[in-house]
Amino acid sequence: MTRFVDLQPELTEVASGLRFPEGPIAMPDGSVVLVEMFGPRLTRVLPDGSTETIADIPGGPNGAAIGPDGAVYLCNNGGAFRPAELGDLLLPGGFDASAHIGGRVQRVDLDSGEVTDLYTECDGRPLRAPNDLVMDGHGGFYFTDHGIRDHATRTSDLTAIYYALADGSHIHEVVFPTEAPNGIGLSPDGSMLYWAETMTGRVFQRAVVTPGELAPAVPLDPSAVLCGLAGQQYLDSLAVDGDGWVCVATIFNGGVTAISPDGEVVEHHATGDIITTNICFGGDDLRTAYITLSSTGRLVSTPWPRAGLRLAHT
Repeated sequence: MTRFVDLQPELTEVASGLRFPEGPIAMPDGSVVLVEMFGPRLTRVLPDGSTETIADIPGGPNGAAIGPDGAVYLCNNGGAFRPAELGDLLLPGGFDASAHIGGRVQRVDLDSGEVTDLYTECDGRPLRAPNDLVMDGHGGFYFTDHGIRDHATRTSDLTAIYYALADGSHIHEVVFPTEAPNGIGLSPDGSMLYWAETMTGRVFQRAVVTPGELAPAVPLDPSAVLCGLAGQQYLDSLAVDGDGWVCVATIFNGGVTAISPDGEVVEHHATGDIITTNICFGGDDLRTAYITLSSTGRLVSTPWPRAGLRLAHT
């Protein structure tokens, strides 16, 4: 039986006034690079809480990671959400087809701020709303396409997970179908790929055979799901810590839900923001978690009970 643990971590505010922050990257100099989806821009948060714009990113920047060349690679949903205000909260609103510029994966030069489109389609199918990515250390990365839910047309995309090379030369589909996939990460040894589906509240897993190739799906295999959360809990982006726990940002039940590698223990680290979207690890010992609290526009930090996982190229 799964054991659930509720935690109330002590949070330290690093920065505020951000326009729906996501995709944090803890940098060696102590700064944190993140996107502001409703900026829309790529931003550097300095240790004193001040911010610098690295690049304007038209559309809707989401997940981000450092690539093999030291540049930032990011998923851009193309503007799949309108900003919506509810009191003091900034929320992702409904889809506006006239404002959507198309989904894409982009490279951003940290020195010049130059933005380059790497991928806008796969096998002739346009990317709809790329959301999050993880580098594999072998020259490529896996990324999710969250898709678009359009209330006006009463339609919802059935989307996929992709593998692509960072030099822009190749992309292919590795998982289909998925239902609003969001966060994605790799186990510490790179042998397991995890992804979270927002609407279903489930974290899925699939073994990695070789870079860019996953084990075939087995019909009716319950082990395909690492964990599913009960009640009204949506899942956002994720990170894997050094002990292999899958740490997924949780919406409505605002916080970070950490799931043990066997799925038997689930910790909930409450943040107080109903749209907690992402986590990364930094500090000399990787025991500092940086968490984006998107609806209140804040980046916070907190000590983590386990050391984080040092990502490829960081």
